[in-house]
Amino acid sequence: MHITDTAIPAVKRITLDMFRDARGFFCERYSAPKLAALGFHESFVQDNHSRSLPGVLRGLHLQHTPVQGKLVGVARGRIWDVAVDVRPHSPTFGTYVAEELSGDNGVMLWIPPGFAHGFCVLGEDEAEVIYKTTSPFAAEGEAGIRFDDAQLNIPWPLATPLLSPRDTALPTLAEIRPHLQQWFPA
Repeated sequence: MHITDTAIPAVKRITLDMFRDARGFFCERYSAPKLAALGFHESFVQDNHSRSLPGVLRGLHLQHTPVQGKLVGVARGRIWDVAVDVRPHSPTFGTYVAEELSGDNGVMLWIPPGFAHGFCVLGEDEAEVIYKTTSPFAAEGEAGIRFDDAQLNIPWPLATPLLSPRDTALPTLAEIRPHLQQWFPA
């Protein structure tokens, strides 16, 4: 395993060691001792698994009460994974990092608390996304931002994404900004 910073240093790219042969591959998706040796000491309490059809876009979601970090990977298919910094006192507030994650490339993304998260499915196949969280899901502590917020200017690689009704109705970053100080104090 290898950990590297992204353009926003709080967001980390974790690259797995993939052992490939004529049968396919093997990898350790998560190893607390190996990650700890690399300086990564997050504790996880929940695993989530989603399957999404081609053209689906999920997000941008965040959980503020309790705050939640995510370690995101893909078991099958390909996604374009996005993390948006919504920490109000951060020098990178309102900027994003995007990475292609796939079942074959062995890349995961650590998205710490204080970030909104979303992804879209790339290509013609379904994508299975598996992610660990640092706190359990709490519907009352969940919020989100419109994927097409002009302030964020994220160049999603889908012309007409398939969205849930909930994601279609999410507010803009400017609309939730008054709450961010309470949710993510310095």
